[in-house]
Amino acid sequence: MQMERLLKQIEFIKEIDKIKYIQRQTKLFNSDRRENDAEHSWHLAMMALVLAEHSNTSIDILKILKMVLIHDIVEIDTGDVFIYDTTKNHTNTEEELKSAKRIFGILPEEQSKELIEIWLEFEEGKTNEAKFAKALDRFEPTLQNDSNNGGTWYDFDVEYQKVHEKTKAINKGSTRLWRYSETLINKHYKVVLDD
Repeated sequence: MQMERLLKQIEFIKEIDKIKYIQRQTKLFNSDRRENDAEHSWHLAMMALVLAEHSNTSIDILKILKMVLIHDIVEIDTGDVFIYDTTKNHTNTEEELKSAKRIFGILPEEQSKELIEIWLEFEEGKTNEAKFAKALDRFEPTLQNDSNNGGTWYDFDVEYQKVHEKTKAINKGSTRLWRYSETLINKHYKVVLDD
């Protein structure tokens, strides 16, 4: 029984190695190389550890770490959808849920159930932990784009209003990180706000 459990866990570990091959549009800090999903997830986990004190509310850091480490595993099957994509909706939850069930379903039942529940909690974005995890998920590319002189905002001719609209979700998890993000966005778009 224990060996069967171990073999399922090892099979899962091998399967999720594929996340290293999923390329994102956003580039590494001060770089021309695109980030992959594994790098992104690791970076969010480190950001969660370092920036947790800036959450709008009290949060369970372990749950946030789980969220950010697993949130993009579904992209092994679905691929990464660029947040500013104009042809495909970024909220392809039905397709991603199918992927979550397949990939997390490799694990022993209780682990599978837990990870699917955590993934769904992140996707729904309603709990304090999900709001902060989603804030980090939007904050990291904002920092990357700033380090790359506008990065994907400029590469794809994304209008200010769209960037502002997509990144303002940061505010739900951290007002402080949102204010900082807004200054970076405004700097690149040369926008001055009166407040």
